[in-house]
Amino acid sequence: MNHFGPGNHGSSATEMPPLVRTPAPPQRPVDEQPAEPIPFPRREEPAPAAAAEPEVVLGPTGRPWPDLPEPRPIGIHGNARVIAMCNQKGGVGKTTTTINLGASLAEYGRKVLLVDFDPQGSLSVGLGMNPHEIQLSVYNLLMERDVRLEDVIVSTDVPGVDLLPSNIDLSAAEVQLVHEVAREQSLARVLQDARNEYDVILIDCQPSLGLLTVNALTAADGVIVPLECEYFALRGVALLKGTIDKVRERLNPRLQVDGVLGTMFDGRTLHAREVMQRLVEAWGDDVFHTVIRRTVKFSDSTVAGEPITSYASDSPGAEAYRTLAKEVLVRCLDA
Repeated sequence: MNHFGPGNHGSSATEMPPLVRTPAPPQRPVDEQPAEPIPFPRREEPAPAAAAEPEVVLGPTGRPWPDLPEPRPIGIHGNARVIAMCNQKGGVGKTTTTINLGASLAEYGRKVLLVDFDPQGSLSVGLGMNPHEIQLSVYNLLMERDVRLEDVIVSTDVPGVDLLPSNIDLSAAEVQLVHEVAREQSLARVLQDARNEYDVILIDCQPSLGLLTVNALTAADGVIVPLECEYFALRGVALLKGTIDKVRERLNPRLQVDGVLGTMFDGRTLHAREVMQRLVEAWGDDVFHTVIRRTVKFSDSTVAGEPITSYASDSPGAEAYRTLAKEVLVRCLDA
């Protein structure tokens, strides 16, 4: 019995919808395979910048400025180095340098003796003494056997600085010493005991190359040559160098040039810069890196009878002499 009605004999297999299969993707030939994805180029990190070279600081002499350490303190005084401030030309700053370098060295703990070896007595006046009131001077020490060093040395208002004063009487010594035996060693003989009491002895020489200056060079271990930065002062240094060489050969083999110091320098003028350049060419490393510039404070401090380091402690002139003191200590005192 047909349950589906007349004429409907049911479905046949041929009437079933065909089985639909998902076609497989066509295979590409090997040589048609897609290439690997092209990577984006990586941003290169910038290489770290090389450390910049430290800038070389040139000093007023045209040379690299040295590193000057702070002076070390000392506990025992003595074994003094004797330094003569020498230049046969006057007005170049010998006395000013003697006073202010001595005061600066004393600030760094050195015990200093200043010797006024100029009959004009400028060093004594610059430290507040009246030359007409001096009872005993370096002249008495040289010419009178019964006068002792401690009788003549006077204290100054600068802590750590003593003075061996002078006045016009010293001008007679140059004539009287001519007849003395070993006349060139007279100052060395009277300063011998002072070497055991002080760290530095600075001798302010007269502006000449006479017997008194030869005495100072014979007594000294070193020479500092203050030189005004102008042409005529530069010409005279050659004559002084010849005198130093003769004293070294004949009287004092240990004598050496501790340094040449440019003074009264005005870097605004072409002439001063040219003189400084010639000075460095002639003397090389003997020229101090420190340069003393012109300032009215030096004259004012002289009138006041005290060093610039106390009269105008913060002035450029005071700082220049403190720097010079460091350089002197590095060169010839603490070496």
